[in-house]
Amino acid sequence: MEFIKTDNGKKGAFSAIDGDKKAGEMTYTWAGDNKIIIDHTEVDEAYGGQGIGKKILVNILDWVRKDNIKVIPLCPFAKAQFEKNEDFRDVLA
Repeated sequence: MEFIKTDNGKKGAFSAIDGDKKAGEMTYTWAGDNKIIIDHTEVDEAYGGQGIGKKILVNILDWVRKDNIKVIPLCPFAKAQFEKNEDFRDVLA
């Protein structure tokens, strides 16, 4: 599984790529210079139950920690992950 970040300066996404298939994606919108809003998570049905969404979120967390970016999780999935995992909360805005 490969995780690819795309960002146009206003919006971005982290995609989980399995060979030639997109297994899942989490999108975000910039809210200033050092804050993002995670607004959507989608996982292909074929990859359901494999923890793909959480793996994508962990990749986002690695990036935001390294670049000192704060996160506002508006996506219900991301919000639930922050509630379940205390060790994710250090990046919350």
